[in-house]
Amino acid sequence: MDDGVHEEPYNVGTLGIGDGIGRVLRNGTAIRLYSKNMNQPEKPTMVNDLIKSRDRVADHGEVFTPDWVVEDMLNLVKDESERIDSRFLEPACGAGNFLAPILQRKLSSATRKYQGREFDIECYSLLGLMCCYGIELLEDNVIECRSRLHSLFVSQLGLDSDSPTALAARAVLDTNIVHGDALSMKLANGQPIEFAEWGYVGKGRFQRRDFRFDVLVQASDFSAEGSLFAELGKQDVFVPIRSYPAMTIVEIGTSSVC
Repeated sequence: MDDGVHEEPYNVGTLGIGDGIGRVLRNGTAIRLYSKNMNQPEKPTMVNDLIKSRDRVADHGEVFTPDWVVEDMLNLVKDESERIDSRFLEPACGAGNFLAPILQRKLSSATRKYQGREFDIECYSLLGLMCCYGIELLEDNVIECRSRLHSLFVSQLGLDSDSPTALAARAVLDTNIVHGDALSMKLANGQPIEFAEWGYVGKGRFQRRDFRFDVLVQASDFSAEGSLFAELGKQDVFVPIRSYPAMTIVEIGTSSVC
């Protein structure tokens, strides 16, 4: 009877780490655990695809999630992952292993929904990008994640890297993918993490409001069912720390506030 546990020999040396999905490497043997409802890979992911170095595993617990696991997890929330304006925050985003396929799904939805309407495709694709957020502790991962998402965005839309939409996408990523610690809710420089809430108001114009991450987390607890503050409306709980006038794509790409 298949119990969902498989062992395969690997020439990886003596290593004892887990990547949070059920794989453990012990004494050169890879143990792969999977749910019978998940797509099983043809072969196990090599350890070199999951880590950058053993020092980073020891110092930061950094182990990346394999692509097949990401796809299976996103398929559990398939409708939301494909909805252009659904917001996703990855609190330990690494190099973007989750955010990149989420963005890919949003871009595909925009292209499919607005087929033949190039302006609308660019605007709604940018909105999809605006709805992807990440926090990452290691600076090199922040840089890699931003670059990866930007390359995907530009490639998918067939944009020149210096086009207004590509420049706006870079500005959005600089704002949405932050170098900080999700546990302390602070940036690397010690300041509170802030996130921009973006909205598309039509005719190529976007609205931005900024919120403190720690306040959002606390406010979500207040508004939970059974809370003393559950009767408060969201307009009473989620108060932005600053708001901006509606901006065009060109203004987003050239604005100093992004």
